[in-house]
Amino acid sequence: MISDFFEIFLLSVVQGVSEFLPISSAAHLILISNIYEFKNQSLLIDISLHLGSLIAILFYFRDDIFNLKKNKNLFYKIIIGTVPLVIFGYLVYITNLIDFFRDIKVVAWATLFFGILLYIADKNKFLKKMDTDFNLKSVLIIGLFQALALIPGVSRAGITITAGRILGFNRTDSTKISFYLSIPALLGASVLGIKDLFQENIDFNLLVLVGIFLSFIFSLLTIKVFLKFIKKFSLNIFVIYRIILAIILFYIIYL
Repeated sequence: MISDFFEIFLLSVVQGVSEFLPISSAAHLILISNIYEFKNQSLLIDISLHLGSLIAILFYFRDDIFNLKKNKNLFYKIIIGTVPLVIFGYLVYITNLIDFFRDIKVVAWATLFFGILLYIADKNKFLKKMDTDFNLKSVLIIGLFQALALIPGVSRAGITITAGRILGFNRTDSTKISFYLSIPALLGASVLGIKDLFQENIDFNLLVLVGIFLSFIFSLLTIKVFLKFIKKFSLNIFVIYRIILAIILFYIIYL
């Protein structure tokens, strides 16, 4: 029983932290799986972890998200920005490309390449402000970049922040846009998971509640700390981290 809770704790840390930082959750799961064999990484647990992150982002941005009368345009932009992910996600699903993308070599190279791209993008000057320049064109471009996150190793947060920086938004605004776009992405993952869940005979248990709670806590802490961090520092530390992570994966693959 203690080992079960340890596994949920570990998975919650990976989900809560990697979902909102510009690092790769897929790369971390591969790395951890090579060290520790999970027994509780089931569909139900995956859903609970995504739900925890979803609740965290909705809670943190509750004033922005739930005040639709005041922020109606923001709501529409979030929906529009998610369209490319839905379209390409469906294409990847029906063509079974997801099986190819899950290859550890793809994850390793994606972790490295998009980490370097993040470094280049973060050198861009701050030319735009979210209040005045976050228009339909910007959200569509960022949405197209987000679709690349269908490739494990890219990092959904990393690629959307990269897109925001390429377009000239500062780090804080780029991160907020990334967080906003994570809402339908997490919601979609949860809904699809629940749909598949009905096709399986899986019992609801205490570990699910623990997973939701821990994922919520770690997600909320990550959101708060990261937003404070980027006001003072660049994203270089995450670039270095991704390069080191890629090197470790290359070691696992080729040595």
